[in-house]
Amino acid sequence: MITFVKRFRILPGLLAAVLILQLMIPGLQAGTAAAGSTTSIQQSYDVVVVGSEIQGVLLAREAHKAGLKVLILDPRSKPGGELIQGQMIFLDDVNDNKKQSLVQGEIKNLLNGYKAGTIRKAADFKRYYDKLISGIPLKSGVTLGKVNVQKLSGGQSLKSLDYSGKDGTHYTVQARYWVENTDYTALSGKLSDARIPGMETIYNGKKPDYMAATYMLNFKNVDWGKLHQSILEDYPLTNVRKKYGPNTYVDWHFATGFSNITAKFATKDKLLKLRGLNAAYQKNGQVIINALLIYDVNPADPKSVQSAIDRAKAEAPRILSFLRSSIPGFAKAELNGFPEYLYIRDYNRYTTKYVLSYNDLMSSRMFYDNVSIGGYSVDLQGTRAIPTGIGFGKPDRYGLPLRSFELKSYNNVLVTGKNVGADIKAYGSARIMATTALAAQTIGIILGRENKPLADLTSADFKRIHSYLSKEYNIKLQ
Repeated sequence: MITFVKRFRILPGLLAAVLILQLMIPGLQAGTAAAGSTTSIQQSYDVVVVGSEIQGVLLAREAHKAGLKVLILDPRSKPGGELIQGQMIFLDDVNDNKKQSLVQGEIKNLLNGYKAGTIRKAADFKRYYDKLISGIPLKSGVTLGKVNVQKLSGGQSLKSLDYSGKDGTHYTVQARYWVENTDYTALSGKLSDARIPGMETIYNGKKPDYMAATYMLNFKNVDWGKLHQSILEDYPLTNVRKKYGPNTYVDWHFATGFSNITAKFATKDKLLKLRGLNAAYQKNGQVIINALLIYDVNPADPKSVQSAIDRAKAEAPRILSFLRSSIPGFAKAELNGFPEYLYIRDYNRYTTKYVLSYNDLMSSRMFYDNVSIGGYSVDLQGTRAIPTGIGFGKPDRYGLPLRSFELKSYNNVLVTGKNVGADIKAYGSARIMATTALAAQTIGIILGRENKPLADLTSADFKRIHSYLSKEYNIKLQ
């Protein structure tokens, strides 16, 4: 049950009149703030999700459908994160080594629509996202305050969180479970667990390092048919890749590669790099490209984020000119608007109850508490120290345990998406949206259906859980 406590600076003799006005005047009813008042509101929920990335939304959706009281608190000014505000709408498939798709759950509907072309433009993705969050209480533009941590014999529990709304109203919210669902650890960064070493470990660096962010680039007036035909004329594929670079491929929907071409482009800004293209055709001559890397972005610092966006926008006309002269079909291309945010690949991640290892991936390890199945190539994008990035092979299929989504020292704090507990090499595969989205949805289902704390779930419990996930949700995790 939600309870509300209000503090008014009033004379005791006026208390009764004020209480009557609270009931009669909408602007003074519980849960709202009157102009000029100092208000503190206490709330209680089953699940509070901090951040509005799609993975946590899927978790919230399942918990909400099961009848749990759910709240999404979004520190960003608008919901949607990288998918909507960052327009990171070049989606990766996940397959095992027999080319069988490992994409399952709700996110499969998005990926199927994407492949078919029915969900390809930004507006299509927003409609899909808005349908997911429909009916779930969501507050954007909140400012997070202090956390109240309770010490327990077996660890710690996050008891409450203070936050402020856009109107300045102060809230204290309690929850049975908390979910870190931002791309800059807005919640887990306030807690006490150690950071999992990142990209610096690849080259023995002394300071924390992160994979580059991306600014998505939109174009119009692209002749996709000409691009497709030009590549066909250069077949066989060995000739295409010799001319344009490894992994170069074009069909009627997508184009990848062209690194031999993009390597010739020198950015004016040294914090930017144009890598090989991941391009999606959105129909009617519109194309979106994932290729412009931005180094040294701190997603927890709004000034750093805005600086990165400004740098990318300034470089975009030069990139357009280069693509016009270098890539078939782009001769008459124009820029077609800009995203409001970035695609953040990598930031601080904190130790979970189990940290997935590279050996786990490459040995196809499965866990008793699997909540997802992965299989994407181990792909670490560039940093300033490793500008072109680095790969470490392709695993077959492997499990991701619930414990890799539970913060180590807390019995009620979960992480989603790019916050997954994995060493940096394992993270290169486990970070893929389809993989972490399945995990989040599965956890949401478990929260809604199980009557015992997650930390108490046993191997026998998971045999039962995996059985109903398979039979009722067509999610197969073994």
